[in-house]
Amino acid sequence: MSIYILNIETSTKACSVAIHNDGKLLNCKESVTEEFSHSEKLLLFISDVMNESRISFSQLNAVAVSMGPGSYTGLRIGVSTAKGLCYALDIPLISVSTLQAMAYGMLSVSKADLFCPMIDARRMEVYSAFFDSDNIMVREVQADIVDGSSYDVELRKKVIFFGDGSDKLKDVIKHKNAIFQSDFYPSAEFIGVLSYNKFVESNFEDVAYFEPYYLKDFVAGKKS
Repeated sequence: MSIYILNIETSTKACSVAIHNDGKLLNCKESVTEEFSHSEKLLLFISDVMNESRISFSQLNAVAVSMGPGSYTGLRIGVSTAKGLCYALDIPLISVSTLQAMAYGMLSVSKADLFCPMIDARRMEVYSAFFDSDNIMVREVQADIVDGSSYDVELRKKVIFFGDGSDKLKDVIKHKNAIFQSDFYPSAEFIGVLSYNKFVESNFEDVAYFEPYYLKDFVAGKKS
């Protein structure tokens, strides 16, 4: 039996939708804009990947969504859309850590001892976590205020810092073990294998009560 999962990523300025079959990518559509126009693009992207993959909604076995941390508004849009589809189709909802999916994606393009995905927060703050080369979390998700002494312990090993939050770190940390890649965004493409593994384990969310992982409370009037 083929398992088709629709994967949704809206936690940052990247809006991304992908469909996977048994964890293998069939199609992906995404864009990265400063306007955070996810509410306009998400449903169109979903329609496009389904049509181009020649997969009907009735064939979907689950919907997976990036759970955060990230933009409050972006996460709300992605999760509410995923919930609506799960309700309408009577299929399970799967959540995947945004940072773990980013680390999984980076594993295929770079080598390091530790992988640190970073999402831009406010001022000199980032949302980050550390993963090893097996995509296992070795330091939990935190909201970090970065300065010149940040991550001294982790930098005893070779670390790649990536994501739009890593630009802040590059300006203050000059360490031989630090590698930076800023032009790397969360993508629904990276969610596919992780969501498939959760499906096999029947690791599903309660559609009625699931909420995104905001990490911090929403503050009105400020960029989240």
